[in-house]
Amino acid sequence: MSDFVQSVRLWFAPQRVRDEGETPDYRFSLANERTFLAWIRTALALVGGGFAVDQFLPDLRWGVRVGLALALLAAGVLCALRAVNHWVRCERAMRRGEDLPGSRFPALLSLVVAVVAVAMVVVVLFGWAGR
Repeated sequence: MSDFVQSVRLWFAPQRVRDEGETPDYRFSLANERTFLAWIRTALALVGGGFAVDQFLPDLRWGVRVGLALALLAAGVLCALRAVNHWVRCERAMRRGEDLPGSRFPALLSLVVAVVAVAMVVVVLFGWAGR
């Protein structure tokens, strides 16, 4: 079974994560949980931003509005899924005494948000209105 599939199964069975290795200092587990919650807050903000673009910019061309909204919504979905996956991977690594896993996701998320922000700047500067 691939590591990803095994990680997804652990999302819904955190007790199985606790059965591995040794229990780390609780402060590390709590820090891991706080990081998870920060990612979830980011996901909620992205989803909220996607809905805001769709609902509060009716004068924007339909394709532009929907494209920007979908980009933000997709980033929110990916961020939420990545949050739980990262939490499981970090918790397992701490229990096993391994290095914490690296991730390219923050760079990817930053690029998506930057592209959407640049598109919004272009929309504001050039006023792409109309339906």
